[in-house]
Amino acid sequence: MSFLWFPLSELPFVLLTMLIAFTVHEFAHAWTAYKFGDPTAYEQGRVTLNPMAHLDLFGILFLLVAGFGWAKPVPVRRSRFKHPRLMNIAVTAAGPVSNLLLAFIGLLIYLLLVKFGALDQYATHETVWTFFSYFVPINVMLFLFNLIPLPPLDGYRIVEEFAPLRLRLKMIQFEQWGMFLFLLFVFLPPLKAVTLTPLFSLGRPIIRGTTIWLAELLHITTPFYGFTS
Repeated sequence: MSFLWFPLSELPFVLLTMLIAFTVHEFAHAWTAYKFGDPTAYEQGRVTLNPMAHLDLFGILFLLVAGFGWAKPVPVRRSRFKHPRLMNIAVTAAGPVSNLLLAFIGLLIYLLLVKFGALDQYATHETVWTFFSYFVPINVMLFLFNLIPLPPLDGYRIVEEFAPLRLRLKMIQFEQWGMFLFLLFVFLPPLKAVTLTPLFSLGRPIIRGTTIWLAELLHITTPFYGFTS
């Protein structure tokens, strides 16, 4: 029995997907912060699409055995922003939004390949489909996952910016328990069933609706492996 979360034969597709997804996510944080006036990430070499600047080895290994992982967090000093609260929300949201954009781009590329007959050979179609069947859902899942309002996830940082100062100070006191709570949600089935599972179930209608809309927009009538089921 394999100790890996994903089938061994499809591991290259998963690793490539996560390489792109994590790199773009962290780059989006770093680039947005730099454009808003905080050079901290830039000075640490994080405004780059070089995966080596962003990947966390332990986070990747955890992904392979547990189904989720993480990259190196981007350092941000909100005090350097002209409008700290508003700009920090934008910097924080840039990461999840970049994953949603990646999913859209991946879906668009796949449908364009179908439309122009680039996947006519069965072996080619199945290989390309296997990659995009990971690339699109995983990026949507990362978008949803990072919106969870638990530290150190992006959703928590956004909620924190909207909170009054007194409440924010109290939230800081409980940040150390955020990862513990998250692990409970992941590994305890009863908690997972009422937290993560309903959240991640939103991914299917998002992908299905976007697929149908794009297929109609591109006038694709040819049957294809798709995300509409």
